[in-house]
Amino acid sequence: MPPSTYQLSIIHSQLNFRRPAGTSRGVYTSRRVWYVLLQDREDPRRWGIGECAPLPSLSIDDVADYEYVLAKACRQMEEEGVPPIDSLRAYPSILMGLETALMHYQAGGFGFYPTPFAQGKEGIRINGLIWMGDYDYMQSQIRQKIDAGYQCIKLKIGAIRFEEELELLRLIRRQFSAREIELRVDANGAFSPTDALEKLKRLSELDIHSIEQPIRAGQWEEMARLTEATPLPIALDEELIGNYTYEKKAELLSAIRPHYIILKPSLHGGFSGCEEWIALAEKQQIGWWATSALESNIGLNAIAQWAARWANPMPQGLGTGLLFEENIELPLTIQRDCLWFDPRNKSLPETPEDIAFPTDGNYCFQRKRQKLHALTPVGEEVKSFLQEWQNENPLLLVHTSGSTGTPKELWVRKDRMMQSARITCAFLGLKKGDVALHCLPISYIAGKMMLVRSLVAGLASKFVSPSSHPLQEDMGRIDFVALTPTQVYETLQVSEERERLKQINYVLIGGGSLPPEIERELVGFPNAIYATYGMTETLSHIALRRVSGEEATDWFTPFPSVRLSLSEEGTLVVDAPLVTGELLVTNDIAVVREDGSFRMLGRKDNVINSGGIKIQIEELETVLRAFISFNFVITSVPDPKWGEAVVLLIEGACRTEEVYILLKEMCAKEKIPKWYCPQYVFRVEKIPLTENGKRDRKNCRRLAEEIITRL
Repeated sequence: MPPSTYQLSIIHSQLNFRRPAGTSRGVYTSRRVWYVLLQDREDPRRWGIGECAPLPSLSIDDVADYEYVLAKACRQMEEEGVPPIDSLRAYPSILMGLETALMHYQAGGFGFYPTPFAQGKEGIRINGLIWMGDYDYMQSQIRQKIDAGYQCIKLKIGAIRFEEELELLRLIRRQFSAREIELRVDANGAFSPTDALEKLKRLSELDIHSIEQPIRAGQWEEMARLTEATPLPIALDEELIGNYTYEKKAELLSAIRPHYIILKPSLHGGFSGCEEWIALAEKQQIGWWATSALESNIGLNAIAQWAARWANPMPQGLGTGLLFEENIELPLTIQRDCLWFDPRNKSLPETPEDIAFPTDGNYCFQRKRQKLHALTPVGEEVKSFLQEWQNENPLLLVHTSGSTGTPKELWVRKDRMMQSARITCAFLGLKKGDVALHCLPISYIAGKMMLVRSLVAGLASKFVSPSSHPLQEDMGRIDFVALTPTQVYETLQVSEERERLKQINYVLIGGGSLPPEIERELVGFPNAIYATYGMTETLSHIALRRVSGEEATDWFTPFPSVRLSLSEEGTLVVDAPLVTGELLVTNDIAVVREDGSFRMLGRKDNVINSGGIKIQIEELETVLRAFISFNFVITSVPDPKWGEAVVLLIEGACRTEEVYILLKEMCAKEKIPKWYCPQYVFRVEKIPLTENGKRDRKNCRRLAEEIITRL
């Protein structure tokens, strides 16, 4: 299949453990997971899903920009048709997720290979895992595993006194020989190099099969000496983490020469990386088995299908996918000490819509299956959009607003619009049945994206004609709305509308900068109100800034899949691989902090050069708003002396002479710099706006030039 027909999406979820899971890295109560959905744009029936799940404080790819790296890898896979293995060697959980999605896609189902396991004819022998805890808790787990019929039991040790751990092992050996029950222990590096050998000798007296990672990883010489002297076979797992090149893997195995290695694809290089480990290990007659690393059923199934392909007779570590309260349902069951897969089970998802993703809701990924749940009459413009949205064309024509120049036409991918919608809905926690109010023009990206969010997340929709008073009528329950600054300003002037605004759970404000006086009013609101940053090219916003409550801030925070930088001219450069295929060099002048948050200063094309002094229009407007209460805008006109002269356009019935006097007083008192003082003040009936309510800077300048020619 041509790579160009791949489309990949990311769904971020959280898994909650049924009970706290004690590990060497602390106690886990929840973990974050990114599911990767692979679809065919030409045939939506073909799909695959993978799981990307780094373990906190253990995985080499447990990094702050994980979602951004994942997004870039998805875009690269769309272009190349295969997971970018070389660029993901340091990101094993991402590589495993992409490999899983591709295996599922190619197999056409969750049974990846034609093995007896995938056909439901054989189970995979697994060990019974005993989690860290106090003595009584570990003892109760042992009883449960023995009663369930496990013939291989693995204890995680290092949480309680060593003597107590030995006693737990003795309890088993008093009843069962090594032939009846195989015992493994996992020290997770709990022993020190000085006392490790003595502890291994004591463990060997109990016919222990092997011990995993007796001392902390990274001590190759000490581990090599221990491996040579030990009476107990040593298996390495954590030691393999971070050694992701073929040369480094070979060097490690040659230096330490362990008896076994334990392969966890999400930690040790994905499936391709683990196959390198296997090839190297078998050359040196080193044994191996595979285990999961706290994945959900998607990851567990992938590891099991892959492990079954190798037909390794040793018990594998594949029982951990059943640890979570909410899990993606797959027909994986444990019978006695075997993991089984049932390919005929009716619970097997046939489409992505059959999957209930934990915490993020159940999104609809196929456009033709999306339905608009309208609670009010739908206009012709909306009907026309829906027809265009669900046609065969994977692209949609959109238009830029034209607030700073001539409007442009852009063809954008519909699947990227859906990805943008999922990002917003997941961030806000919107779920099926929540009510969205649509009050923006459908002709622009903001209005279109509100519809796409409703379609993707199954939101109920209410419609009002775009106006400056969208909350004029009592519409009942509304959970979510997107507004322009002008709409917010007008709404705040009417007490009934103001109260209705307070009742909406989530409010997005975009399409222009938010005046400080509006922010001062909104900061006391009880609901979650956000200013947005984005553009048509990014399919609406890619960053949000809270403007209400204690979390209100001047700094925008980009979504995790977005990376920002500055150009040589100080303008914002946006890298948002989930929604656009290329770097966007904007005209927005900004300050960017190390954590990626940023503050807007204005636009490069909104700079007035007056007498060699560069004046940022937005900064000047912000300063003047502290003294001027009526509606105004700053623009400029050509000037023979200064190059450009600053012009203040004021709207309404106020007198220009009074404004001049006010400005002179402010300059005299040094409340504003003298170079900020406009050379001209003109009164106009209406400040020019674009169709979607932004200030039309181009026409503001044209209007000022027309006025000055008449003087």
